Amino acid sequence: MTFLQRVLKGQAALWVAFGALLVLVPRWLLHDVFGQPPMREHAWLRATGVMAIVLAMVMVLVAQKIGDVWWWAWAFALLEAGTATVFALNAAFGLPQGAPGWPWWTLAIVNGGVGALVLLGISRAGREKPIVP
Repeated sequence: MTFLQRVLKGQAALWVAFGALLVLVPRWLLHDVFGQPPMREHAWLRATGVMAIVLAMVMVLVAQKIGDVWWWAWAFALLEAGTATVFALNAAFGLPQGAPGWPWWTLAIVNGGVGALVLLGISRAGREKPIVP
């Protein structure tokens, strides 16, 4: 359980950091780092950042009660698999002409790696405390 708890807290830290960037500096992140075309409104990015921070709070709540609700971590494994897939597909097929692909590939790899760690933690937790005894 300790491994899964640490993974969830690390995952939460990454989501808080990325969410904070989305809330505080969306224009810099979107245009300068990700090379996306200019947009007039960044409210949707800021809203996504707020959601990422709240999601991280839920990860920490699950981590705090890991002995009782360890299987809830499946939601976070699916989250990472889904976001890794979206980022990889965007890097491969959805970039504007001249936009750098490395930020998207980096997000895909990080999300995929964290998802793999969550799955490893779920596997260990399931052996330690099975859902059905």
